[in-house]
Amino acid sequence: MKRKPLLWILCLWIAPQLYAQQATIVQIETKSNSLIFKSDENKRLRTIYFGKKLQNKEEAKWIPTPSKSTDDNSGICNAVYTPSGSWSMFEPAINITHADGNISTELLFQSAQEQKESENVSLTTILLKDPVYQTEVRLFYKTYIQEDVIEQWTEIKNLEKGTITLQKYASANLYLNAEKFYLTNYYGNWAQEMRPKEMELTGGIKVLDSKLGTRTNLFEPPTFTIALNKASAEDEGEVLLGNLGWSGNFKIEFEVDPLHNLRLIAGINPHASAYPLASNASFKTPSLIYTLSQHGKGLASRNFHNWARKYRILDGTGDRLTLLNNWEATYFDFDQNKLTNLFKDGKKLGVDMFLLDDGWFANKYPRNGDNAGLGDWEENRKKLPDGLGYLIKEAQNTGIKFGIWLEPEMVNPKSELYEKHPDWVVKQVQRPEHYFRNQLVLDLANPKVQDYVFGVVDNLFTKNPALAFIKWDCNAVIFNANSAFLQSQGQSQSRFYVDYIRGLYSVLERIRAKYPKVPMMLCSGGGGRVDYEALKYFTEFWPSDNTEPLERIFIQWNYSYYFPAIATCNHVTDWGKQPLKFRIDVAMMGKMGFDIVVEHLNAEELQFAQTAIQNYNKLKPAILQGDQYRLVDPYTHDFASLMYVSTDKNQAVMFNYLVSNRYESTASPKPVVLKGLDPNKKYRIQEINLFGNKKSSLNSNTEYSGSYLMTVGYNPEVNSGRSSVILEIGAVK
Repeated sequence: MKRKPLLWILCLWIAPQLYAQQATIVQIETKSNSLIFKSDENKRLRTIYFGKKLQNKEEAKWIPTPSKSTDDNSGICNAVYTPSGSWSMFEPAINITHADGNISTELLFQSAQEQKESENVSLTTILLKDPVYQTEVRLFYKTYIQEDVIEQWTEIKNLEKGTITLQKYASANLYLNAEKFYLTNYYGNWAQEMRPKEMELTGGIKVLDSKLGTRTNLFEPPTFTIALNKASAEDEGEVLLGNLGWSGNFKIEFEVDPLHNLRLIAGINPHASAYPLASNASFKTPSLIYTLSQHGKGLASRNFHNWARKYRILDGTGDRLTLLNNWEATYFDFDQNKLTNLFKDGKKLGVDMFLLDDGWFANKYPRNGDNAGLGDWEENRKKLPDGLGYLIKEAQNTGIKFGIWLEPEMVNPKSELYEKHPDWVVKQVQRPEHYFRNQLVLDLANPKVQDYVFGVVDNLFTKNPALAFIKWDCNAVIFNANSAFLQSQGQSQSRFYVDYIRGLYSVLERIRAKYPKVPMMLCSGGGGRVDYEALKYFTEFWPSDNTEPLERIFIQWNYSYYFPAIATCNHVTDWGKQPLKFRIDVAMMGKMGFDIVVEHLNAEELQFAQTAIQNYNKLKPAILQGDQYRLVDPYTHDFASLMYVSTDKNQAVMFNYLVSNRYESTASPKPVVLKGLDPNKKYRIQEINLFGNKKSSLNSNTEYSGSYLMTVGYNPEVNSGRSSVILEIGAVK
């Protein structure tokens, strides 16, 4: 065999060394993780590492390009933000039609800079440019160091002389390397929210998306878990939890490429949404928020909870009001006398507030059902002759606060608003109107409609400054998407889905600027709009209209991976066949409320409810602000068990529920191992929320070390006769 010349061999050795010296390395770091990029010889920026944080940051320069990230036949798959129409053969993150009609884009690395916003928050900005067209893309990575959370978004700027069209404009383009990938996503419908499905991802693309326009989470949310190498587990394995902060149409793509890497692209759904971008204009995408854990879903979810309470959910480190809602007690059939009697019921029950639900408004077309009046936000004079002001004062005189229901984005065709402003309604005049719950959607792309919706809220507070709470509903999806406003401005209808959500956020920004502290519930027909952008403006959300307590255990369990208990509204209702104790115990795992007829409770039930509320108020610091630990999975066992532990580890509460009642089932035959306690502290365990004269079978006098409880455990003795067991765990002082 002919030997290679020495000079040729020397060149093979020198070339990579020169490249290694010239390449730029960008490192994004949190407390536990590193996300590392590296430029190649063509100035393309690549993801070379995403995983456990390097102990020595300088050693990042030795990380090799993953051996299975390049291939001569398929292009290069680990681009930090994959362009379209040029060298890549993979699913793009960005697709542009340039001003001259060209559909190709290339993005070369220009610079990276890091700016510290605080000791815990840092923002890294990466600038990419097309070498031919004057298009700039900035990638933003906001790190919350102690919480191990990254918030990522993109800004696209058009410096061409003419208008370009963004055909696709993702928020993030992640790249994951492992032997196997397991996706957990959620599906469902009304009253069937958050049903999980875990599957191994194989070759091709798995897509989660919505095209509903509003209430976009109806069939599936923009929420997911990726487990690396093996199926997800609570306390072990590498997992990524993510949520796209966008309340409109979304698209999240998981592509296992021919080289067995996972490419994750998330952002606004480009369906019917090609967005024209004028010269010198910029487009900012929503954020993808994610956290990577080396120790399973439990740690990842606590990362999310800690971040959300501190940085995202309105008043996330504050308190929450308990309430009594009138909906299931009255539906649309009430008057002010009936309501004032309910105030007294709320006070007797021991809640903080009364919430007046749907049906209080409209006169020409009275809101006596869901087919009329929506949009006419004035008190119904027959039901409320003395107005809301009278009700608020009566509530205050009774000793409770007063809140109210709104659905300001929607309109009934049978309304004065529809008669006066048909051009404010989302519809196509040449096609028949199609209704969802007898209503249509107002065009929030129209600034006049934005002013109107803001005015609905502003007028309520101007006239009634003591109003204490807003329940913001959104029940309809968008049919026949068309904006008369965009048409009048000569704008493309393909802007509509994006401009609608931007209009909604604009309204919410104005509300929060003027009323920064008023609690507001994000309802949306139950689970229809739950994301970390909407939750910037709301203190809580309504997970589901399904309040049957057994169903709610599963629904709340799945939401708990991504959202903290303080944000989750759980109401006690008459749904289901479970006893009152079971229903109240389930509702305590979050922000508790009641939607029952108090006068139907017998003396024993009323006393139990009053005591349970007192217990809840005592335990709220641990439930709303503590760390959550899921202990026994209801999907694989006959009972569910989870606990909340205060940050100082002095107080904890453990919830246990029977979810399968087979004949002679012994749901908890052995102790449940607890989590999150201080191993060196002593704890005493007491069963609370005992109904009537029942006595606990558990010993409340023994003192256990945290180490014992987290090694051997404790048996709550859940069975058919004890279907709901709540344990208060207190440190011995």
